[in-house]
Amino acid sequence: QVQLEESGGGLAQAGGSLRLSCEFSGRTFSIVAMGWFRQAPGGEREFVAGINWKGDKSEYAESVKGRFSISRENEKKMTYLEMSDLKPEDTAVYYCASDASLSTYYDGGVPLDAKDYDDWGQGTQVTVSS
Repeated sequence: QVQLEESGGGLAQAGGSLRLSCEFSGRTFSIVAMGWFRQAPGGEREFVAGINWKGDKSEYAESVKGRFSISRENEKKMTYLEMSDLKPEDTAVYYCASDASLSTYYDGGVPLDAKDYDDWGQGTQVTVSS
């Protein structure tokens, strides 16, 4: 059974930085694609960033390009989201998710749709004050 646990959320000022971490357990980590999503109050869950199983391909939402960076450490079963130049509109609950499908593995790509992800963490709150 896959388990994902996020950490690192909190309160930041506009222009500041935060680093989110996601710990993965329950199966082989090195073959799954990982993603970060967020959901603001009253909003829908949206894709933020994703990284393929090899760690050599990543995708970002337009709203965070140039400010956020996703990475992974397969040996530690960890995924990270470095967030800088934070804006109040980044305020949301952030979720990490994993996609262990064979199609994604063979494709070597990064799923952008939440429906493609199999397992989810409980989320961590990020609040950015202006």
